[in-house]
Amino acid sequence: MPEDSKISKAQQKAVHEYVKRNYDRIELTVKPKGKKEEIKAHAELSGETLNSFINRAIDETMNRDTMQARKEI
Repeated sequence: MPEDSKISKAQQKAVHEYVKRNYDRIELTVKPKGKKEEIKAHAELSGETLNSFINRAIDETMNRDTMQARKEI
């Protein structure tokens, strides 16, 4: 990697602070071992990152559950 393309410590710290202020983090455990790679491969087939796929799956499930709950009222 060329020397001029490295990110400075100050920039790394700034990015870290931005992420800390603007994002929530969730640790996710999947089983069995190897399931992560299966999910990642599926996401890539859809042209998504693992993170964007998981976020979309959460959003779609929550929307579906909300719609189902409204139908039951």
